[in-house]
This record gives sequence, C-alpha cells and structure tokens, in this order.
Amino acid sequence: MFNSIQEILHDLKSGLMVVVVDDEDRENEGDLVMAASFVKPQDINFMAKYGRGLICVPMEEGRLTELHLQPMLEECNFPGKKDPFSTAWMISVDGASGVTTGISAYDRSHTIGILINPQSHPEDLVRPGHVFPLRARKGGVLVRAGHTEAAVDLMKLSSLYPAGVICEIMNDDGTMARLPQLLDFAKKHKLKICSITDLIEYRRRSEKLIERSSEAMLPTEYGTFKIVLYNDFTNGQVHTALTLGEWDKEDVLVRVHSECLTGDVFGSLRCDCGRQLKRAMDIIGKEKKGIVLY
Repeated sequence: MFNSIQEILHDLKSGLMVVVVDDEDRENEGDLVMAASFVKPQDINFMAKYGRGLICVPMEEGRLTELHLQPMLEECNFPGKKDPFSTAWMISVDGASGVTTGISAYDRSHTIGILINPQSHPEDLVRPGHVFPLRARKGGVLVRAGHTEAAVDLMKLSSLYPAGVICEIMNDDGTMARLPQLLDFAKKHKLKICSITDLIEYRRRSEKLIERSSEAMLPTEYGTFKIVLYNDFTNGQVHTALTLGEWDKEDVLVRVHSECLTGDVFGSLRCDCGRQLKRAMDIIGKEKKGIVLY
C-alpha cells in the first residue's frame, strides 16, 4: 500500500513531490510534501490546484529565530485546550522585494527561497504575507507525529536543507481526503506515498537515539551499584540506569521506575514511589545482579 521510506527519500532528493499520511487516530489526512530547496512556481501551482490546502513551510526553530519570525500565538491552540499535537504557526511572510501581491505561484516560490537562503536577513521579509512558516519540534516525529516534523525529518534524511513545503490534500467537494482517496490521488498523479508511522519506525531502526554519557560506582545500603547516565537525543532528557553484578545470557531482574521527586527524595506519604524504589534495590541487592532504569 505504502512506498518504503527509502523510495520516498530517493524522490525527494530528485526534487519530486510525495504524499505523507498521518495516523488514523490523529487527523488521518495527507499532505503533499517536497523539499523547499527544490520548489519552483509550477510546484506551488500544482499544490494550489490539486492539493487545495494551505501551503506552508516547516522549518527548524534555529532558522526561524535567525529570521526573527515569531509565533502567531504564544500557544498555538485554544485557551484551556492545550494540545501537544497543535501546529506551531509562525507569522506569515512575503519577500520584501521581487514579489508583486505575494500570492502568485511565482511570488510564493520566491518567498520560500528567501526563507531558506542562509544569506537572507529578517529585513528581507515583510509580515504578514502569503507563506506560512511552521516550527518543527526538536526530535521530529519521535516527539510529535505531525506533517511539520515529518517534512523536516525527511529532508534531513535526504541530506537536503531542513525545510519542506507542504499542502493538505482535499477532495473535489472540499472535504479532507482520507486514506482511500489519498491512495487514488497518489496513483493518479504518479506520486510516491508513505505514512508517518513508517517514518517513525525507520528512524527508530536506523538512528542512534541515546548516548552513554557518564558512569560511576555508587555505594548504597543495598550494594555497590554502577550508575550510568544516558542522553536522549529526541527530547534532551537524561535517563539513569543502576546496574549490579555481571550477566550475559541469563535473565536478570529489571525495575523500570518513574521519577518521583517527592516520593523518592522526600519520602512523601501521598505515594509509595520511594518505598517501591527501595524495595526494588533491596531485592536486586540480595539477588546480586539486576537493573533499575530510572
């Protein structure tokens, strides 16, 4: 049904457009996606004519900061309805020069070129405009499984500038195209199609997501454990492993413990987290081998 991620990357590197479908438990929608570094007026025209949705430019936060582009809202969601999947809309832009009204396919293509040109400065853009930058979250689809992050991830995996051009796909009657219609759309226009779910799996299989950063011996009342810290590249967090003893192929005791400051450190009576952690370390200490993932 779907093309492989490798096939998708091949087409993106070739300057072609692809269709990316998100999870049916989320929006269950599809976007046209292509590399911002390859976009031409005819591509914008195709998106506007056949995609019919809003044409946006997913980008990394660092580049948006360089261009002094601010979010449309402090929180891109409705008050009281914070949604981790909400789209991070930035102030729309047009090129400060080289455009007419800003809405034509040529004008929007030109503005996108300004956005990704490393020589461009904030004053090269006017606000608001007809091109909508989107801020991709650090960690990509492993943190937020949306089209914004998928576009930037795909460009990185293609060794292209980390910005895409995307457009939602609508049916002829104005409704949003769902998977059956998206498959027909891709076939009709001879486009490759993939899912964000497959992209997530591809990244998990092919990338190093954590890195061992430091370790030390930790004497405790339950034995001398080795404490090892791991940096998580997807969210910047640090994970801790306490290990005791040596093992090879045999099964060992493992405790996965959710961090609880009040229970683990201050002995709060409102939870039993601290008692659970101590009991796990006690059992592992008596067994002379085991792991606590914290």
